[in-house]
Amino acid sequence: MLQQTQVATVIPYFERFMLRFPSVVALADAPVDEVLHLWSGLGYYARGRNLHRAAQRIRDEFGGEFPVDFDLIASLPGIGRSTAGAILALALNRRFPILDGNVKRVLARHFAVAGNAAQRSVEKALWELSDTYTPAERVDVYTQAIMDLGATVCVRSRPRCALCPVADTCVARREGRQSEFPAPKRPRAPAPPRRAKRTVMLVARRPNGSVLLEKRPMHGIWGGLWCLPEFASEAAAWSFAEQHLIVAEPDPISLGEIEHRFTHFDLAITPLLVECRGSDRIMEGAGTLWYNAREPAAVGLPAPVQGLLEVLAAPSLV
Repeated sequence: MLQQTQVATVIPYFERFMLRFPSVVALADAPVDEVLHLWSGLGYYARGRNLHRAAQRIRDEFGGEFPVDFDLIASLPGIGRSTAGAILALALNRRFPILDGNVKRVLARHFAVAGNAAQRSVEKALWELSDTYTPAERVDVYTQAIMDLGATVCVRSRPRCALCPVADTCVARREGRQSEFPAPKRPRAPAPPRRAKRTVMLVARRPNGSVLLEKRPMHGIWGGLWCLPEFASEAAAWSFAEQHLIVAEPDPISLGEIEHRFTHFDLAITPLLVECRGSDRIMEGAGTLWYNAREPAAVGLPAPVQGLLEVLAAPSLV
């Protein structure tokens, strides 16, 4: 959860997650829909899918016991060299270096390592420094300390050097070059205009309030989540409704536009409400679900879809 998200945001998700999945076997045994349901809102859903797949491997290949061999840990879905090292250092106090984003920044500034950390030669140099300065004892304390140092003191902009316990030996501070390390990937240029995309989502609602959802492919945006059927236009959405549903009202209702911001683009969603009769031509199956927000199923929903369904389920909109 912390790989892409800040601690303050993660805490309530982590607490709910651990309450529902107190052991790796409990997580492995759960359907992925329930896992993604508790992940809904955290974003980067591949992390949740990888966590579930890793739990299943631990259950099936390691008898439900988390492996303690570095190579085995690093082979689990979603875990690389740095995460594997952090697990062993923090959980078992075993000496393994780590190199997450915060540690890269601390080392790059302290030793004035030129170049961008994504370059192979620079990353190699930072790994060597991380290995050299990882102590033989109290590795768990050191590992947590250097991560926290980067997260709270040696921050990306306006580092708090006056509070740094190793400021006296920091080359970047001594030379007043903190902003130069780590170097950006390329010279900074004006940010290009954000891409804008538009989509129409069909809100096919039955008299009991249930709404038709489709499961998205496991890859791509909102991978593995349940979403309203998407179309390029309102005409295409209405055509689908007429062909595949028993429509109760002659005209669809275009609801207010919803804007959702992704990392690299903005998505404008136009929900199109279509009232359907109780009987329908689309039955629930592996890829379809009639979802009732008043009695919600434990499935993963994209944040804007979840918000829309909650509004539609409000008593004033019965």
